[in-house]
Amino acid sequence: MPTDDSVYSYSAVLMGSPILLKLFSHNEPLASRVFSLIKQYEDLLTVNRAQSQVMDINHAAGEHSVPVSRPVYQLIKCAKASSMLPGSAFNLAIGPLVKRWRIGFKGDSVPPADEIAALLEVTKAEDVLLDDTALSVFLTRKGMEIDLGAIAKGYIADRVRDLLQKEGVTEGLINLGGNVQTLGTPQGYWSIGLKKPFSDADALVGAMEVANKSVVTSGTYERYFEKNGQRYHHILDPKTGYPLDNELDSVTIISTDSLDGDIWTTLLYGAGVEHGCRMLKGRDDIEAIFVTKAREVVLSSRRQFRFTLLDDSYRLIDCTA
Repeated sequence: MPTDDSVYSYSAVLMGSPILLKLFSHNEPLASRVFSLIKQYEDLLTVNRAQSQVMDINHAAGEHSVPVSRPVYQLIKCAKASSMLPGSAFNLAIGPLVKRWRIGFKGDSVPPADEIAALLEVTKAEDVLLDDTALSVFLTRKGMEIDLGAIAKGYIADRVRDLLQKEGVTEGLINLGGNVQTLGTPQGYWSIGLKKPFSDADALVGAMEVANKSVVTSGTYERYFEKNGQRYHHILDPKTGYPLDNELDSVTIISTDSLDGDIWTTLLYGAGVEHGCRMLKGRDDIEAIFVTKAREVVLSSRRQFRFTLLDDSYRLIDCTA
């Protein structure tokens, strides 16, 4: 159904998230192909059910290597490279900790400290061995599990963009529940809202104007639970096994590829504002918006987007300030 005279919206629930596709012509067969493509990749990459190529790797942990399809192998290789960066908060092997905390799922709880320590021993990215010739993956220790949840949506959003471009779509938008990939410049730009942390679903801190860019936001308000007055969110620190604790409520990345957005939201979450700003110096392809607990909105630069502050309880500042 069109949302106005020219925009047609199509929706589905996949990967545990509402998926929204916007096109400027009525094309249900194309929308169906988009959702089928997302489902195809979800079936390859999910760890939320017993069978997938990723789960085949996990089931064989400590026993033998598992050959996988080239797309899955390349994504795992990318995830390992990001995990091995010095001081990286990204870790493709964090699966056992995610599974134990269950943040955002029924049965979430705070694990005992000794259990966290034991799980950290089987969450080391260097114990994921890759064979470029055989396209195989081996988890060297029993109990290891890779989890591509921090990177899969970005990868899939980029594949949807590629499909739309191949089909001749010059203007459109795909929202994979936090990963927004835009095509073209309708009326000069797309306007994407930046959510206000721990507020009503439609409450915004601000809005950004982008064209032909991906916008990825990761925030502590997305999935969390509270216990004894303390809030535990889903962004885990691979060094401690506990939720990352710093000055940030959310990080948004503006980039060409949504995959980069997924990687850099995690890297910058772990880095914090000051170090994160330094990391982005000289990176013309990656821009960030940090939202802090102190109600600051910090912009790394404004080359690829325009930002409008909509909540006057927040203060807008630049990384260079």
